[in-house]
Formats: sequence, C-alpha cells, structure tokens
Amino acid sequence: MDAINQVFALFRINYHNQYYAAFKDNELLNQARRLWLNSLAQFAPETILRGARKVIEESEYLPTLNRMIRACQGDPEKFGLLDAHAAYVEACRAPSPKSAHHWSHPAVYHAGCASDWYFLMTNPEKVAFPIFERHYLKLCERVMNGAELPAPNVQLLPETIETPLTKEENLKRMEALRKQLDL
Repeated sequence: MDAINQVFALFRINYHNQYYAAFKDNELLNQARRLWLNSLAQFAPETILRGARKVIEESEYLPTLNRMIRACQGDPEKFGLLDAHAAYVEACRAPSPKSAHHWSHPAVYHAGCASDWYFLMTNPEKVAFPIFERHYLKLCERVMNGAELPAPNVQLLPETIETPLTKEENLKRMEALRKQLDL
C-alpha cells in the first residue's frame, strides 16, 4: 500500500495537471489506488517504485494501469533473460542430464525444475507452458530485483570406481559382520 501511495505521489508531482484532471475527487482517487493495488500485488514494492520511475522517465503522459504493469515487469533482456516462450522452448529441448546443459540463464533451469521436467516433456504446450511461465516470471522478477540464482548443480563422476566384491569376499565380510553383531 505504501508503494502505491508513493507512486501516486510521484505521479501527482510529475503529471500535475493531468493528475488532477484524472482524479477530480478523493473517491475516484481511492478507487484508482485500490485497483492499482490489486493489479500490482504480484510485484514487490521495490519493483513497483522502479516501474513508476521508468514510466516517468519515458512518458510525458499519466500512465495507464497496463503501461504500469509492463513497466513493473521490466526488460528481461537487460538481465540476460529470454522471453517466457523462448525459455520454455529451451527448457523442453534441453538434453538430459538437465544440470549439465549450458543454459542461457539459470532462471530457465530453475523454472524447469519447479515445473517438473517430466511434466514439461509429457504434456502439450497449451497445458505445460502456463505452468512454466508462472514459475519463470517469478524467477525473472527475483533476478530483476537483484537476486542471484545458483547455477545448476552438476553431479560429477566419482574419483574412483570400485569393483564389486567376489562371492567369497562377500561371504567373508558377512561372517565378520555377524561376529561383530553377535548374530
């Protein structure tokens, strides 16, 4: 709520005449604030304020709610992020093991993990993409707010490979174990 109030204060200062023409009375202003609060609830307060500053810098007109939502979503390309559909395609086409693949950004890998790789492979795009997109956009917002996502954890092969014991060695170890446990 504080972020929305700060945004409207910024708009009042920057778009003075347009602001007072759009919000002639307090009832209309309060309705607009409630609408914006509900529509921008998915974004962190810092993201909302960053979006407001971006709108003020780029536009000489009071922004619509749609324009504000797009500004809050930010420009993923500045952070090395793909658009959601391109990320989905990359996730679906990545070979196994997924953690060893060279990802365009760790957010794609983590969105794939959150969506479940098997689910992505076995369902049509119209079912799987919305799930992947939701996870990916949340991760993108975290990245654009300064979060560092860890790189995929690549499991390395062991340093030494042990050979299985022979039947006689297994019997000797079993006997020693029985003696140790008094069985």
